[in-house]
Amino acid sequence: MNNIRIALLFLSLSVAGGAYADATTDFNALLGEHWEWTLAKSPVMASSMGDRRYNQDWGDNSLAAIEQEHGETREFLQRVYAIDRTALSEEDQLNYELFRRQLQDTVDEHQFKPYLLPFDHQRGIQSLDTMTNRLRLETVQDFDDWLVRLGKIGDVINQTIALAEKGRKDGIVSPAILMQRMTSQIGAQIVEFPADSPFFRPFASLPESFSPADRERLRAAATDVIENEVLPAYRKLDNYFNKKYLPAARGSIGLSDLPNGNAWYEHQARSYTTTRLTPDEIHRIGLDEVKRIRDEMQKIIAEVEFEGSFQEFLTFLRTDPQFYFDNPDDLYQEYLATSKRLDPELVNLFGKLPRMPYGVKPIPDSIAPDTTTAYYNRPAADGSRAGTYYVNLYKPEVRPKYEIEVLSVHEAVPGHHLQIALQQELGDTPMFRRFMGFTAFVEGWGLYSERLGYDMGLYQDPYSRFGQLTYDMWRAVRLVVDTGMHYKGWTRQQAIDFFKDNAAKTEHDIVNEIDRYIAWPGQALAYKIGQLKILQIRSRAEVQLGENFDIRSFHDELLGAGALPLDLLEQRMDKWMAAQ
Repeated sequence: MNNIRIALLFLSLSVAGGAYADATTDFNALLGEHWEWTLAKSPVMASSMGDRRYNQDWGDNSLAAIEQEHGETREFLQRVYAIDRTALSEEDQLNYELFRRQLQDTVDEHQFKPYLLPFDHQRGIQSLDTMTNRLRLETVQDFDDWLVRLGKIGDVINQTIALAEKGRKDGIVSPAILMQRMTSQIGAQIVEFPADSPFFRPFASLPESFSPADRERLRAAATDVIENEVLPAYRKLDNYFNKKYLPAARGSIGLSDLPNGNAWYEHQARSYTTTRLTPDEIHRIGLDEVKRIRDEMQKIIAEVEFEGSFQEFLTFLRTDPQFYFDNPDDLYQEYLATSKRLDPELVNLFGKLPRMPYGVKPIPDSIAPDTTTAYYNRPAADGSRAGTYYVNLYKPEVRPKYEIEVLSVHEAVPGHHLQIALQQELGDTPMFRRFMGFTAFVEGWGLYSERLGYDMGLYQDPYSRFGQLTYDMWRAVRLVVDTGMHYKGWTRQQAIDFFKDNAAKTEHDIVNEIDRYIAWPGQALAYKIGQLKILQIRSRAEVQLGENFDIRSFHDELLGAGALPLDLLEQRMDKWMAAQ
């Protein structure tokens, strides 16, 4: 009898071991196949990561290709569900869940047809020349590949027009207030001489290591392709956009005004926050945060002994010359100096730091007037390009000095660069995890990092502290105005006024921000929701661990698995606390 039991036990263990091996093999093969599929479908992303295999292509963005990609994504999702998750290791179960959620979210969004809104006043078809900021243009072959890609720009524009026209006929069109900004942006691409085109700039300063013959050939080829392919394509876009699309653009701004718009926005809210919070619940959280931060701001106003109302103090901050540089060079130098002060302080807060450095660069002049105060571009996957913190130098007289510290900790370190570079260096995790991002985590970490500035010796004067509160208020305001415009029927002016009433940001920045939220529904919700969850987890850890709480270990664990949905992040950190 004992021999039979032993034999049955051995057999069950063998079967379980075989199932474990089969599930692991199948799952890892699926991840690898999907990653290669993703790169092939997204040549621009592949190139920006340093993968040169697709350097001559833009990708197929036709209606037929979009439907085919949707079908293939559903097939990948079905194959995921066919794998026995319980037969995977604990780490692969996490990979499984993240991969499943990513695919499911993509499949779910397709029903709303977001691809029928192909125009974006902050990025897109009118600014393809800026892609060279993320390309490896180092060898003669790199430039030859870029020329081949430029020769296909007419296909990109034709497909974009086809998507826009389908959206126009189906009643899915962008707000006119945003599209009006694009007229001049498209117009900037239409020049009389090819050498004046933004696309010619990389060829005007070719590497000195190239032979004279190669430099001459590349410049001649660039002149030819710009004259015969690029300029005609942009003239066609200009004609379609201004004569057909812009007149049909809608007067409303909210996503709820589009077909199935309320359900679409509810999906966006869930997707960007990785929660089940409703837009109404998020709106109330925003109002509560605005009140809390407003009270903190009043304390600083009393500290500096300002005699006047809250609104008068905001006006003082927006208009007093002491808070602004009068030229872009001085503003840029201050950004550089601030960034240099941040790096040495990181060792006090983190046990593990990224190997990849970052640099600070001005936002290109062609897009600076219509974009945000700053943004961050991740490093190339192959290590050939560092991370880049881009700062807006357009109109320095509207960019306060007291924002520089808080902005830098968010976009550079310990914010986006530290988190994203560390994630990319997680060599033992699948590629999709190293380069994916749940916005609530990524932006929640960036906003949480702003408070770490106090631990790094920043915000020494009350105005810089008010700047930190201004940025916290800015993200709280987002919860209110984003849900207000896209779900509760707010007008654009209502949103602008609410922002101006509660934050010291200049009107130029406020208008650009509000227009960004109109163009990107739901994305702005991620920052504050993510930050509040991280702060909640940290507060619980400090109470639970008491004297054993170590900030460096806490941060290392928080960032150690890359970007996670907030519920999975909480589970990870609860497990870490229990182990302490």
